[in-house]
Amino acid sequence: MTTLLIKNATLKGQEGLQQILIEDGQFKRIEDNNVELDYTGDTLDAEGGMAVAPFCEPHIHLDTTQTAGEPSWNISGTLFEGIERWAERKEMLSIEDVKSRAKQTLKWQIANGVQHVRTHVDVSDPTLIALKAMIEVREEMKEWVDIQIVAFPQEGILSYPNGKELLEEAVQLGADVIGAIPHFEFTREYGIESLHYVFELAQKYDRLIDVHCDEIDDEQSRFVETLAALAHKFNMGHKVTASHTTAMGSYNGAYASRLFRLLRMSGINFVANPLVNIHLQGRFDDYPKRRGVTRVKEMLNANINVCFGHDDVFDPWYPLGTANMLQVLHMGLHVCQVMGYDQINNSLDLISTNSARTLNIQDKHGIEAGKPGSLLILPAENGFDAVRRQVPVRYSVRHGKVIAETQPATTHIHLGQQEQVTYKR
Repeated sequence: MTTLLIKNATLKGQEGLQQILIEDGQFKRIEDNNVELDYTGDTLDAEGGMAVAPFCEPHIHLDTTQTAGEPSWNISGTLFEGIERWAERKEMLSIEDVKSRAKQTLKWQIANGVQHVRTHVDVSDPTLIALKAMIEVREEMKEWVDIQIVAFPQEGILSYPNGKELLEEAVQLGADVIGAIPHFEFTREYGIESLHYVFELAQKYDRLIDVHCDEIDDEQSRFVETLAALAHKFNMGHKVTASHTTAMGSYNGAYASRLFRLLRMSGINFVANPLVNIHLQGRFDDYPKRRGVTRVKEMLNANINVCFGHDDVFDPWYPLGTANMLQVLHMGLHVCQVMGYDQINNSLDLISTNSARTLNIQDKHGIEAGKPGSLLILPAENGFDAVRRQVPVRYSVRHGKVIAETQPATTHIHLGQQEQVTYKR
């Protein structure tokens, strides 16, 4: 394992410059820069940059990534045309096709400081091609990124032929997390039954749960209450995630107040996907038009764990994206109106610490002695500065080894004389 000493770093909550020693792939010591260490190995100069825990991607679909425009573009930009375009592209799937596209986006993620990824993979397919491909990718990329695979029943569990059997087969093949999509099932009763089945499987195979939940503008879509109630009943909240929950933005205040009590009691996690939610939701509205993002600000105020994900990158549902979590964060802060100074300064947690808790990896995430020696160096004074200037990841260190670095760009203007622009005041 690699040893590395990082000098001249800043750490949240610490005064002055710090040095961080990684030995045998783990954080060994974190000391003031002036402390003399008996060390003669490799060093890395953070140049006053901010050391933070690696970014996590808690929600992405790597089986569909890099397919935008293949074979044709989603002209309307709607969810429904995206489904039509994907149906066309799905006919071309092969193991190598899925692997090559997933690896390309994973490389983008690694370059952007992501070291932990949870990908949803469509298992509404008797061949389970995408799942088998992602299981291979998980193994082949494990040196550089940790991947959790969600068995995602895109077309429902009860509403798709042999949906239950396919979901269990996916778990047996190696899926880490069990998914569901209750609001897409044919009936409300099917949706409720699908959630009960998911908890049954999760307990049988000791798996996590991550549900596409209430991703619709229908204020009557309230499957999150059943998800939270089951998590509370079985004491599994820390292992359960509700993704999207966009319908929550349409709930009336009285119901939402009652719901939040249950959400706090259950301890479940939430993922909002601001780039895609703001793009796809509200399509049936004239004006006023819904923002289409769940109640992130209220969750933060209620100490409910919530984080941000991409959902899609360069695919039929979302044609943009470079897998940069700071872009996700930037959009989320605006849409959710989380724009106070302290809120912005602490907002990196929404793509790091909170995400790690959602992935249930908090015990091995963070810059603390004894934990895996993985971190990022951001060329920023603090979280506020990093978000405002959308800084690149200067270095991504994994288990003491640099796996990505970005050379800072230099911009000059020529207004009679050359002047460097840093976007600082």
